[in-house]
Amino acid sequence: MDKLVINGQHALSGSIPIGGSKNTALPLMAASVLGDGTMTIKNVPNLRDVTTFAHVLRVAGARVQFDPAAHTLTVDAANITYPEAPYELVCKMRASFYMLGALIGRRGHARVSLPGGCSWGPRPVDLHLRGLEAFGAEIDLEQGYVVARAPGGRLDGGSFRMEPSSVGATINLLLAAVTAQGGCRIENAAREPDVVVFGKALQKMGAKIEGLGTETIEVEGTDRLYPVEFVNASDRIELGTFMIAAAIAGAPGEPIRLTGAEPDFLGEAFMNAFRRTGAHVEVGDSYVEVAAPEEIQSVSITTDVYPGFPTDLQAQWSVLLTQAQGRGRITDTVYTDRFKHIAELKRMNAYAMVQGDTATVRGGHPLKGAQVMSTDLRASVSLVLAGLVAEGETHVLRVYHLDRGYEDLEGKLTDVGAQIHRETYDESIGETGELPQEA
Repeated sequence: MDKLVINGQHALSGSIPIGGSKNTALPLMAASVLGDGTMTIKNVPNLRDVTTFAHVLRVAGARVQFDPAAHTLTVDAANITYPEAPYELVCKMRASFYMLGALIGRRGHARVSLPGGCSWGPRPVDLHLRGLEAFGAEIDLEQGYVVARAPGGRLDGGSFRMEPSSVGATINLLLAAVTAQGGCRIENAAREPDVVVFGKALQKMGAKIEGLGTETIEVEGTDRLYPVEFVNASDRIELGTFMIAAAIAGAPGEPIRLTGAEPDFLGEAFMNAFRRTGAHVEVGDSYVEVAAPEEIQSVSITTDVYPGFPTDLQAQWSVLLTQAQGRGRITDTVYTDRFKHIAELKRMNAYAMVQGDTATVRGGHPLKGAQVMSTDLRASVSLVLAGLVAEGETHVLRVYHLDRGYEDLEGKLTDVGAQIHRETYDESIGETGELPQEA
């Protein structure tokens, strides 16, 4: 198993490229199933999740080729002959569940395993299933699989209101709705840029969609969609992560440039909170420059659906609060138990506590290097950020979580001055070389 080893307190400087969005690339891959032919997706990040989803598409009958150096993926979906997504793949990544909507949209029926993914929080799929039923699907649960059918081969159409709003459910319902016989209406739809960019790809393929980026999306079903060439968006969560890294680990007053960025996708809540920390921010059409302040101000945040503060950046924000003056709070209204990283930060001398859906962090306690454990994707990167500013050496274990969402993180950080490298270790033996004692 791999770990990252970080020798902290080396100031960052230079430029970091922002890669393609994982959270948009995966829905785009699912959308490729709807076109009878070869679709080309550009700016696709080289990540474990992309590789996993490519295998899911191959099981269904697609031919998939990925050029990681060119970040270009092609999917030939001419022969989708096996409308199933098996457990052994779906359990590795929740986004594989998008195959439910995609296969209903293409074949009129699907058999998809219930999903797995990160090890935190209940994230039920009932919104996906109830929405599909509202559009006319017949759904059964069989031995851990969702079996869905559109009577007559196409959904009738209908209306569904999501409570709460959900990015994943919005995407799945769009995948199924675009080939329905009638109209479909999604109320309280997700407005995240990931959904908007994905919806624009469907429109380019021939889908009739109105209301992207609003709370109500209207879809008029069409008989057929066509494969296209489409450029994926840049990753807004990677951008926010590196902005925080620049603020806490950059030399004060010396800007770090983040290129290939789409800063508008971060949303006003994050940008406003970030500026209040005292960091200097300059925003261009495709870049963001961040200069660390002499003293970081503590800013409390509350996560919410877009354009609110992204839940995928709250773990990283907690590390920023450890470097700030005063006390700050993080309240997560999206996933209320997403605070497993706090216990690991406390191993690094952070002064923090969790009560319900709120974590309180008090700055002024220097972080110290330690051995810490990744528990999910965003927790993993928060521990790397902590290692950048900690005294001494930090070992971040189980970085397979990290590899799901950040392409060559250690390479990008090394290029701007961080001392970080990857090592393999045997978890069954432990870091001391001794066998673990039985419980």
